[in-house]
Amino acid sequence: MRLKGAQTVWVPQNEETRMFQALEAQRLLALFVAGLLLLNFPLLALWDHAVLLWGLPLFALGLFGLWALLIALLALVLEYGGASRRQHPVEHLD
Repeated sequence: MRLKGAQTVWVPQNEETRMFQALEAQRLLALFVAGLLLLNFPLLALWDHAVLLWGLPLFALGLFGLWALLIALLALVLEYGGASRRQHPVEHLD
């Protein structure tokens, strides 16, 4: 919702802002590759044993534990990975 007489002014994007955006993109790509590797056969087979932990199979705990860890890391990267440096419109009232 825009207020009457409000103008949207874009903050110019400088070299530091672009650097932090590139760093965030690299972190997201690294999380994607980590998830791809951790949730695929060779490494996922490490959890496939007939062992119960707290009455639950180790495979299920490992699978959902890794999944939850990847989601938490993704949230951290998106929340704090350059979010304060991201370009936002600023509204000025005249």
